Amino acid sequence: MEAVCFDMDGVLVDSEDYWVPYEKDELLPRIGLGDLDIDEITGMNYREIYDYLVETYGIGMHRDEFLGWYEETAERIYGEDVTLLPGAHDLVSDLRGREAHVAIVSSSPHDWIDVVRERFGLDVDAVVSADAIEGPGKPHPTVYEHAAGELDVEPARTVAVEDSVHGIESADRAGMHVVGFRHGGSDETDRSRADYVARSPADLREHLLATVGE
Repeated sequence: MEAVCFDMDGVLVDSEDYWVPYEKDELLPRIGLGDLDIDEITGMNYREIYDYLVETYGIGMHRDEFLGWYEETAERIYGEDVTLLPGAHDLVSDLRGREAHVAIVSSSPHDWIDVVRERFGLDVDAVVSADAIEGPGKPHPTVYEHAAGELDVEPARTVAVEDSVHGIESADRAGMHVVGFRHGGSDETDRSRADYVARSPADLREHLLATVGE
């Protein structure tokens, strides 16, 4: 393998630990969906979440209010709340030390990703936001196909690290080797579509370094 694409939320930073409670406790009850299975929307771009919820459940919240909630909450989460997941900085550095190309591939807008990248000093070759490219976001393969093009590496020679159902499907459909990352003991997300499931940061590190090789 010649490249590794990391999802951001739940893989590089613990933002899902904040997004999920904020969505479940603040946003979803406001739109009458307090019992929604959060896996239905995790990993999707927030603009596409709105479209999905309107189409599927007919929510009445205005689009500007919905998007504004996400944008205000993102400032709090990425600028103040999140921490880098254990070993993430060293893992990125070590992969690049083995001459692997490394990218962050996220459904989050580019400026949210930049806050994380700059705040934690993550040195990557490319940042690809589904919010900034043409075509549908995850679970469609577009964003990962675009990332492979940015890195000039064949998808089949690329590893994608994802924590969500939608992200795993996206990378799999793009033809990448998919590592599902399971963060926390209470995480019951279905990652059966992944080629490998890493159950800890140490497990993830071992698998990636073995896959990329010396």
